Amino acid sequence: MFIFVVTNYNKINMSLFSDNIRNLRVQQKISQEKLAESLAITRGRYVKYEDGTSEAPYEILKKISHYYHISIDLLLSVDVRKIPIDDLLKLEDNRILLPITVDKEGESFIEIVPHKARAGYLTGYSDPEFIENLQHISLPWLRNGKFRAFPVDGDSMPPHKSGFFIVGRYVEKLGDVMDGKTYILLTKNEGIVYKRLNKNGKNALVLHSDNAYYKSYEVKASEILEIWEFACSLATEEFKPDDLSPESLKEVLMDLRREVREVKEKLF
Repeated sequence: MFIFVVTNYNKINMSLFSDNIRNLRVQQKISQEKLAESLAITRGRYVKYEDGTSEAPYEILKKISHYYHISIDLLLSVDVRKIPIDDLLKLEDNRILLPITVDKEGESFIEIVPHKARAGYLTGYSDPEFIENLQHISLPWLRNGKFRAFPVDGDSMPPHKSGFFIVGRYVEKLGDVMDGKTYILLTKNEGIVYKRLNKNGKNALVLHSDNAYYKSYEVKASEILEIWEFACSLATEEFKPDDLSPESLKEVLMDLRREVREVKEKLF
């Protein structure tokens, strides 16, 4: 069974909605032609929504919501001109639809995003049909919350490596992110990434890799579409003796430093 929540939008504040979509378009320097093309409608039809002379149907509301990554509730009920775009993800009532699959008892399944669907997840994460078509599992120790499994790509977060899966618990508010913890992030530009996070107090997050070879970098709050806190991992192959953990790698480096210091002392 598949469920997702949609608010009743029969009565739309046309003036506020029109002002919001006009402001967002101008702020992001997008032409009416380009936006109409993205919505798969004519410019003439779109102009009526911006002018407030025509009421946008739900399908168009949903497309505009996904285009700007701002919930329909906010587009209809809040003057977004008074709120910095980077702060919108901090509002509890900013909700892009989160489709979930549940069993007959109402318990949510853990949808698995396979490697072949990794790229498509960026455009399908809020599409009920896309989510419904994902394979799913149930783990008895993961009950309180909404969970989803994401594929690991690369070697930036040892001991997890390509082929493994990280099961994440959905994080509703950016403020719930805890410094030093690991999370799966869905971002507009990079898609799915698994990193250790730190908040910098500037409407952004700093993403760190446990593999010191990779540099840390910053992602603005407005670029983040979803956040999933690490719940557990699924290894798809056994670990090998040479799969060094961060702790053992640190010990190796310390041993090397000690040996270099001893050699220097003998030479000088």
